[in-house]
Amino acid sequence: MPNTGPESTTHDEAATAESKERRVCPECGSEDLVEDPDTGELVCRECGLVIEEARVERGPEWRAYSAEEREEKSRVGAPTTPLRHDRGLTTEIDWRDRDAYGRALSPARREQLERMREWQRRLRAQGRERSLRYALGEIQRMSSALDLPRSTREEAATLFRRAHERGFLPGRSVEAVASSALYAACRREGIPRSLDAVSNVSRVDRDEVARTYRRLVRELELGIAPYDPAGFVPQIVSELDLGDRVERRAVEIIRETAAQDLTSGKSPKGFAAAAVYLAARLCDEHATQRDVAAVADVAEVTIRDRYHEQAHALGIEY
Repeated sequence: MPNTGPESTTHDEAATAESKERRVCPECGSEDLVEDPDTGELVCRECGLVIEEARVERGPEWRAYSAEEREEKSRVGAPTTPLRHDRGLTTEIDWRDRDAYGRALSPARREQLERMREWQRRLRAQGRERSLRYALGEIQRMSSALDLPRSTREEAATLFRRAHERGFLPGRSVEAVASSALYAACRREGIPRSLDAVSNVSRVDRDEVARTYRRLVRELELGIAPYDPAGFVPQIVSELDLGDRVERRAVEIIRETAAQDLTSGKSPKGFAAAAVYLAARLCDEHATQRDVAAVADVAEVTIRDRYHEQAHALGIEY
């Protein structure tokens, strides 16, 4: 009677490991092994034993010069992404009523596919998945309006998922949580977007976004650092059509005044706007306080107060 106890199992595992190193069949000892390119299996020609399954192909990828070639030759599926409610793992039923060869489907088959699409829509519009789909759609919409990179969008989606899993949504609007998650993602990624800018593209007002953001930070224990005012300088200089010299001088002003702890308690965007205005004056470029305030979306009095503080700290006569 064959031994089927733990010792036998250990012996079989050791034999299989040894066969992998020596490239021999653990069943018959043959070295005549072949790899099936279609299934990725390693098979013994002598006894037919499948030694390995789903082997990873480590060869180079095929070259592709168009989107069609890349899709045709790709040996992997699309990567998972937090921007999709299902992370991109579920099957999508194509809207075109054609088969894999491009031929039109029969009326009966089209009717069957339409019923399948309807059930897919119903299943996706239930409970938690419904709110998640809507929130991620809002994050995508606001991100497009703010011209945010994909990494920031994915960070916002991840933060919203964490808040959703912790039960943060009950009693709060989905739009407010999605907007606050997006603003928090901008802060964590160092993307210079103010709370006003996020509120302008949100479906809720600024006060609600700010209130939800503060609670979200506490709930998720994010520990977000303050914005660096220098991050707002390129955008302000670009919209005012000022030169690179003004941009460099404005950054220098921010660095020198920040060393004197002048940025503490100040609005980063207002501080950056004042530095741009002061730099424009020092570089003999035309830029009024009204123009800078309009571009930076801050009050003129804010620019005037910060500008005077910066000039005084640097010993500049104004």
